[in-house]
Amino acid sequence: MLALPGRNLYESLVLSYAVDFGTSNTVIARWNPVSQQPESIALPGLSFRVGQNPDLVPSLVYVEQAATGQVLVGQQVRDRGLDLHSDPRFFRSFKRGIGADIQGFLPELDGCAVSFEQVGRWFLLTLLNQLKASQPDLGESLVVTVPVDSFESYRHWLGQVCADLQIEQIRMIDEPTAAALGYGKADQSLLLVLDFGGGTLDLSLVQLSASKPLGFILKWGDKMLADSTRQRPQTARVLAKAGQNLGGTDLDHWLVDYFSKTQDLGVTPLTTRLAERLKIQLSLQPKATEVYFNAETFDSIEMSLDRNMFEEILVQHQFFERLDASMTQVLQQARRQGITVEDIESVLLVGGTSQIPAVKTWVQQYFEAAKVCSSRPFEAIAQGALQLTRGIELKDFLYHGYGVRYWDRRQNAHGWHPIIPEGQPYPMADPVELVLGASNDGQPSIELVIGELGSNAGGTEVYFDGDRLVTRTLSNVPTTVQALNDREGARSIAKLTPPGYPGCDRIKVQFWVDETRALRITVEDLLVQTILIRNQVVAQLS
Repeated sequence: MLALPGRNLYESLVLSYAVDFGTSNTVIARWNPVSQQPESIALPGLSFRVGQNPDLVPSLVYVEQAATGQVLVGQQVRDRGLDLHSDPRFFRSFKRGIGADIQGFLPELDGCAVSFEQVGRWFLLTLLNQLKASQPDLGESLVVTVPVDSFESYRHWLGQVCADLQIEQIRMIDEPTAAALGYGKADQSLLLVLDFGGGTLDLSLVQLSASKPLGFILKWGDKMLADSTRQRPQTARVLAKAGQNLGGTDLDHWLVDYFSKTQDLGVTPLTTRLAERLKIQLSLQPKATEVYFNAETFDSIEMSLDRNMFEEILVQHQFFERLDASMTQVLQQARRQGITVEDIESVLLVGGTSQIPAVKTWVQQYFEAAKVCSSRPFEAIAQGALQLTRGIELKDFLYHGYGVRYWDRRQNAHGWHPIIPEGQPYPMADPVELVLGASNDGQPSIELVIGELGSNAGGTEVYFDGDRLVTRTLSNVPTTVQALNDREGARSIAKLTPPGYPGCDRIKVQFWVDETRALRITVEDLLVQTILIRNQVVAQLS
């Protein structure tokens, strides 16, 4: 253990980076040890900058050779005009498909099956490998951000991608929680973050609280660093959160459909790109026009729209009703903790879709205009994520619940018995106990399938509409479940010696979630009074 004389020396040793992987754009940031401030990073050829915005990497991939993983990403795709034509090698909005059950199919390229997980891996590894080439210290610490409503399959996939780079320390943080830290509102204690990007709408109520100047220990690879010097506010506690698959990509599709009906324009990557540019312009001015002329075919396209018609299109797609549903969910969670709308000190708008005037007007139906902040829509998440490496302690809760699978004889189908409810803070102080018995004579072992239970508010279906990857909200559907260990060799939790027989309790299982979001179990054989499994990780929830 090494005692440091001051915080500045500690920070000079810790060189940290953060990646905010978005549906439309991706931002990379690092902590500058000289200025002691976060800063966004440009990747030459891959990123672009417009006005005062930070450097953004378009989340686009063009597969040149699938067998070797040769791809073009980001601004490279746009500079070559590869995003303007229907081509099975071009991918956009692929983040939505990662870890989701997709209706439709992906093309086989160069004799290789392609998945959204593979496309996402190519994209991130290209970015991170270029970053690592220019920043040799990247191997020390990386923070990656995730949407609130993401399932563990997405988090696990993201962790595996980062693990391939042999980075010593990887952390994850919910995107809106990172935004609360990135806006620098350390002088306020209760913040509501509305993160509205290209693919998701995430809301998070975060409480920042100052701690006394106590010593703390951070694990840094194989090194332990202790610091008993002054500290900034040390705790970010997540009090409520809600999310859904709704974002700027959906609005682009709605605009394309509108022009398809009114001007008989084709639904193509070109018209989608023009619709996206129209949408961005309408955040800055009351009317916008986009014109495209093909010098080879002499075809021309002109698309014009004003804000009033844009808002009418949003109304037709129940856009504001869907926003209300997420806001209601968060405020209800807050009220259960005695927090009212008036108690919330600031509302922080993050993501390009949050900059739409109609969205800002909608927010002001809930909160007075003076509380709404929108000055850092693109960089707040990545730069805020870096605070996890600066001594900030994050206290969070599980957005989804967890359960075990059982056979429902009445329904003649599998059902799910909840064991850990959504909203459970972690690490858990006390375990949840479950007593199980054998179901067959001479049963040699007991298997248990653990699943992640989605929100009861409805479901989201991800599917193909032509060559577009879109989402649709479903109501009155069974709870969405993703099994975490339903594979050969992972289901068995107890070998029974002697074998089990129906009619008596045989094993007791204790479940709890530790500080790393790992779901752990201890299994006791009640017949022979022996501990079969002690404190074993059965599912990594992050």
